Amino acid sequence: MDFDAHFKSRLETLKAEGNYRVFADLERRCGNFPRADNHKNGARRDVTVWCSNDYLGMGQHPDVVNAMVEAVQSCGTGAGGTRNIGGTNHHHILLEAELADLHGKEAALLFTSGYVSNWAALSTLGSGIPHAVILSDEKNHASMIEGIRHSRADKVVWRHNDWRDLDRKLHAVGDRPKIVAFESVYSMDGDISPIREIVEVCEAHGALSYIDEVHAVGMYGPRGGGVTEREGLADRIDLIEGTLGKAYGCVGGYITGSAALVDFVRSFASGFIFTTALPPAVAAAATASIKHLKASQAERLAQRDRVARLRARLTAEGIPHLENDSHIIPVMIGDPVKCRMISDILMDDWGVYVQPINYPTVPKGTERLRITPGPLHTDADIDHLVTALTSLWRQCALARAVA
Repeated sequence: MDFDAHFKSRLETLKAEGNYRVFADLERRCGNFPRADNHKNGARRDVTVWCSNDYLGMGQHPDVVNAMVEAVQSCGTGAGGTRNIGGTNHHHILLEAELADLHGKEAALLFTSGYVSNWAALSTLGSGIPHAVILSDEKNHASMIEGIRHSRADKVVWRHNDWRDLDRKLHAVGDRPKIVAFESVYSMDGDISPIREIVEVCEAHGALSYIDEVHAVGMYGPRGGGVTEREGLADRIDLIEGTLGKAYGCVGGYITGSAALVDFVRSFASGFIFTTALPPAVAAAATASIKHLKASQAERLAQRDRVARLRARLTAEGIPHLENDSHIIPVMIGDPVKCRMISDILMDDWGVYVQPINYPTVPKGTERLRITPGPLHTDADIDHLVTALTSLWRQCALARAVA
């Protein structure tokens, strides 16, 4: 077989469909976020980032930066191995204690990413609980889907955010051990799940509740514990999973829960046992970020103000965007080629960076620009973005009229 020919053919098909992904070469500026340098064709130009998951700009916060620098100077760069073999550092222990406290749980466990924490935890629970059935929201993240698949447990998919459908399907499962997996904030549409109703259904059927709060931790609740904290429901969720790579501005994933649950995953999850631990400096920075956001409301309040202002401007200009109660603003395009083209024009002509979101991240026909305003975007930044989008929308409307 000519392997390269096969690879090239598949890539050409992807490009023809408009779903080939192109990475922008960006260099963030510490102390000047959301500004960045875009390197292209040997030149460097200024752009404003509108699609970062560093939702609160904590990746450049002085406390977080200083904590990382100090830890590198005192501990070095890497962890030195897996947590079992030379890789556990005191900074890991401190961070896990901070995370357990954040969610009001007995214990926490670190992973190298949010993807890995979902994959490892769900696969371990599904395979390690005899005769388990995992009931998964139909819009769950790929990491959850892969974890469930790898567990080889029976899977039942319930309609998105439909707790009544979940109730019916839990009843149909009968007396087998049941795990209900869902998210709080769904990252592409920005909708928030009916957590209270889902939890009550889980409790009625004796199901273990598993929630992914990766797009909510740091963002919601009086201490940044997520939507579960905001709604006063964290103590009723068996396992809360989160990330350090979004609102906390670092990298890594984690789970929290009872001591027995967390120790079970720690002891049996291959995705934890056989991978190198996070560098101590990352753990130190994440700990500083979590501590800061437990005490400070300033970043969250400023971010919400920016979201509200941008939404109002988009509505006034007739730019279509999905309404939701979260910090995520999806501007709907509905065509992969146009989505890529609009993104390119925004970058090249307006200095606005917002990546196109195409299949398979979202279903075909729902392609979009996913905009995430942050507390450091200024009124002028918002005005410039809306002016750019309005100009492009008028051009598109004119092109349709001529056609």
